[in-house]
Amino acid sequence: MESNLNVGGSTLSIGSASGEPAAPVAAVKPPRVAKPADKRGWWWGTGRRKTAVARVRIRPAKEGAGTVVVHRQDKSVKTIAEYFCEERDRNDAVAPLTLTKTDGRFEVIIRLHGGGLMGQSQAIMLGLARALRDYDPALDSPLREAGMLTRDSRAVERKKYGQSGARRRFQFSKR
Repeated sequence: MESNLNVGGSTLSIGSASGEPAAPVAAVKPPRVAKPADKRGWWWGTGRRKTAVARVRIRPAKEGAGTVVVHRQDKSVKTIAEYFCEERDRNDAVAPLTLTKTDGRFEVIIRLHGGGLMGQSQAIMLGLARALRDYDPALDSPLREAGMLTRDSRAVERKKYGQSGARRRFQFSKR
């Protein structure tokens, strides 16, 4: 095995006693294994965005009629179309199902709290993508390439003392 090392502009040569080239060493991740469903047949995923938290559970729909239902803290139950009035938010919420072509194949129940509508829709997207990945590990790579398995950690910056906001200062008066 002979390899060259570049240190400070000079090249060092490191050889082996056998004289044959070494095989490249690649870090290979073991394949992801499907998680078993809980005792009632559900797969769970939790999504967070800003201050919104979505707990998503999925299971294969019976007779091919999949539904997506949102449960709020005030015990109201609505479909995605009724809950989100903006089409952008509706599309964000069900984007993992659309991407993986599993629309209508799952019964989806979502528990939401906190945040605004846009943060909630993106929290649903992350939770749904995580639940789908646990159901079928083969869906991991398309969901990851689309950025749906990455948590968006941006949040509101806190207000500091002596200022009128996070960055805004009080007006300075010289006299």
